[in-house]
This record gives sequence, structure tokens and C-alpha cells, in this order.
Amino acid sequence: MAFELKQSLKLSQQLIMTPQLQQAIKLLQLSRQDLVESINQEMEENPLLEEISPDEGNDDVIHEEIENDVISVERENVKAIERTEELNVEEGGGAAQEFDWANYLEDYGPVGVTYGGRDGEETSWDNVLTEGQSLTKHLMWQMKLSSFTDDEIRVCTQIIGNLDNNGYLCATVPEIAQLENISEEFVDAVLKRVQEFDPPGIAARNLQECLLIQARMLGVQNKIIEVIIKDFLKELELKNYVHIAHKLKVPLREVEIAVLLISRMNPKPGSIYSDENIQPIIPDVYVVKAGNEYKIILNDDGLPHLRISNFYREIMAGLTDHGHHEEEDGKKYIKDKVQSATWLIKSIQQRQNTIYKVAESIVKFQRDFFDRGIDFLKPLVLRDVAGDIDMHESTISRVVSNKYMHSPQGIFEMKYFFGSSIKTTSDGGAIASKSVKEEIKQIVSGEPPKKPYSDCEIVDLLKAKGIDIARRTVAKYREMMGILPSSKRKKYF
Repeated sequence: MAFELKQSLKLSQQLIMTPQLQQAIKLLQLSRQDLVESINQEMEENPLLEEISPDEGNDDVIHEEIENDVISVERENVKAIERTEELNVEEGGGAAQEFDWANYLEDYGPVGVTYGGRDGEETSWDNVLTEGQSLTKHLMWQMKLSSFTDDEIRVCTQIIGNLDNNGYLCATVPEIAQLENISEEFVDAVLKRVQEFDPPGIAARNLQECLLIQARMLGVQNKIIEVIIKDFLKELELKNYVHIAHKLKVPLREVEIAVLLISRMNPKPGSIYSDENIQPIIPDVYVVKAGNEYKIILNDDGLPHLRISNFYREIMAGLTDHGHHEEEDGKKYIKDKVQSATWLIKSIQQRQNTIYKVAESIVKFQRDFFDRGIDFLKPLVLRDVAGDIDMHESTISRVVSNKYMHSPQGIFEMKYFFGSSIKTTSDGGAIASKSVKEEIKQIVSGEPPKKPYSDCEIVDLLKAKGIDIARRTVAKYREMMGILPSSKRKKYF
């Protein structure tokens, strides 16, 4: 069989993801905070990008005001110096010693960060941030106040370092003993001393030990509490107090008193020293009602406004074609960075325009929700918005991801307005699943504490409101919202 080479011409179409398109898609699905970090990183890597100041349009006025302020300050300083020299001449230098330097430093002190309020108001120290104390620092501080030997300090440090965020000991006693090359009895003795630290229940190895430590430190003299913690935690979780009273052969009232004390203990003692920072939600879109219409306002506060640096434009214009290799390299470098900066600015603008269109479409579909509340939330899927603004569903999915909308009904994630529908038999219409969940939540919040509604009773209550769904659907939605079954929601006291 003979092999031969041939040339053939073929015409075909291919969809290629260019780097610019990849960048636009990436920016579209970023949250607000991630977008700011991405822009700042790009500004560090690309010297041609610079941020536009809010007062950029009034440069001439600002420069003129600054020059006038400088001239007036210089004149005041000259007058002050002349007055000081006159006093020195008249009084033989005595006035220099009587000069009020404190007031002078207050008036002409260095410009910097101050803690004063506006118009001479005193500082509200509630608004000054302080560093929170972590669990490790709190325990190490207590260790330094205790009379530990060097070996005990090493073991205590290992114990504190092996605590999780809830304050439980992750390492075992044999592991710590092997790591420090010391006996297990010694480690166990140090552990008992650490378990006496604040907060109560710290350094426990399981929930049972944590509750027993707290009962001992609280000085509770009720023996039933220790027995329930040791032998009846499962029944305690199921609130089967009658079974506990029958097994212990004590009145039910005594069991209820013991359970009331146990319920006031903290099963996660280390969580109160959690160093997790709570990030406030900054809306990407504001929906404001003006008359009978809703206005869409994009929140650009905090987002850097970019432009290509004029400095490098002048450099680009100054590079002439003399054939020098250095100038050609510099010209190519600036050209590439200009193209990269241009694509970034266009991608950010396109991102904001797409968010605006999606928000406008959501408001159009969910007008009843913005007017009257969650009970009037309509079923909405990505396909509906995509067809309305002539975009692909994947683009809508990226837009609503990690974006928030501020509305007259509150702040919601843009993904919140999308959900499946449930058919109702009362009028043959459909209702959004989120509205059904809200109805279930309201029913549970208003139920009798000592006799909570079962799933079947919730079905009947929903049917009375015109929502006909199955019991398993109620159980599914209840579990999704983290609502316990009726047997665990029952309150005895």
C-alpha cells in the first residue's frame, strides 16, 4: 500500500474561546468583593491602568483652591512670626516661654488620622475597632497565670494547639504523650487542669465530657443531671422524658428540672471566641420605587473607575520609528498593555450593563413581589429572563450568582427570585416554591409550643389557604429550611 501526501482546502467554522472572552465570562460571575480584588490585581500588573478620582473633572478648580489655601496659610504664618518677634523684642523673649504651644499644635498640627468627631464633637469610642481575642490567646493567657512547670507548659501548649473551633480536643492523650515523650498519666493530669479553664467545658473530648465538666464547674448538686448526661443523651435528644423518668424511677418533674439545667449549658464552648469576620452584604443593584415605576440603580460605590494612563500615551506618542530595537520592544510592550487594559475596561462595562438588564427583567416579572411581599412571588426560571433580554441561560446563571439586590422588601440574592412552581388545585394556578416554604415557616412559628403541628396537620392548614401539596413535600421543604420534626419541636417548659 503506497502512502502519499496531498493538500486539500477545507472551510469550517469553530467557536474559539479567546483570552478576552474568557476574561469577560470570568468577570461576569465574580462577586462584588472578588471583582474589586481582581481589578486591584490587574492594576498592579498593568502600569497603564489608573483609577479615576471622583473629583477628576474639576482639576483646575481644585488646583486653584489649593494654591489659594497655600498662599493664605503662608500669609498667616508670616503674620504669626512677625507678632512673635514683636513680643520678643518688647518683653525680652519672655513671651516665647508663655506661648501656648498646645493650642498652636492643635491648630497647625500634622494632617493625619484623627479620632475626633465633626464640628468639635467628642469621639464615640463604640465606633473604634478593636482586635478580638481568639480562643488560643485566651487559653494561653490563663496558662501563663497558672503555676505550671516547664514540662506541663509544653503539654498544655500541645493541648491548646489541638483544639478545634468549638473547643474540643482533636488529639488523643497517647498521641500527645508520644509527641512530647512523656507518660500518658502526666498528660491526663495536665488535661484535667486545662479543663478547669474558662470557658467551662473547654478541652473536652466529646459532648458527654463537655457537659459533665460544665455541670461540675457550675456546682450542680443534682445527681440526676450526671446520670442523664452519661446514660440518656439519645433520649434527651428525642425529648423522651417519660422514658428517662421511668428508667430512673423518679418523678417526671425532677427530670424536667434536670433537663432545663442541661439545656442552658453550651455544647460548643469555644465558638464564643470564633475569629470569623462577618462580611456585610453590599448590594450590586438598588431597586427604588419612584411613583408607580421601579428604577434600577447600579451600585458603583467602591468599584475602581479605570482609564488608560495619559503618561504612557505620551510615551507611546514620543516613540518614533528610528529602527532601534529598544524602542520597538517598548512600543510592543505598551501596545499589548493598552490592549489588555482596553479589554478589561470594556469587560467591566459589559458586566454592569448585563446586570442592569437582568435586574430590570426580574423586576418586570416579579412586580407583585416588590409591591406586596413574598406571598406574591411568582415562579420564574432562567429561561424566562433569557428569552426576555435575548441572552443565553448560562449568561443569566452567571449574572445572578453571588449578586445581591436591595429592594423595598429587603436585600435578596438575585438567585432568590428564581424557583420552581407548585400547582394548586383550588384555582388551577401555580405558586412559587419559596412562597410555600414561607407559609410553612409562618405556620411553624405560630404553632402551640407544647403541641406542635405534624406534617399532616401542616398539609391541612396549607390546603385551607388554597395550597394543596403532599405530606412528603412538606417534609422535604421543612428539612430544607432546617425545621425539626414535631416530636423534636415540642417544648415541655
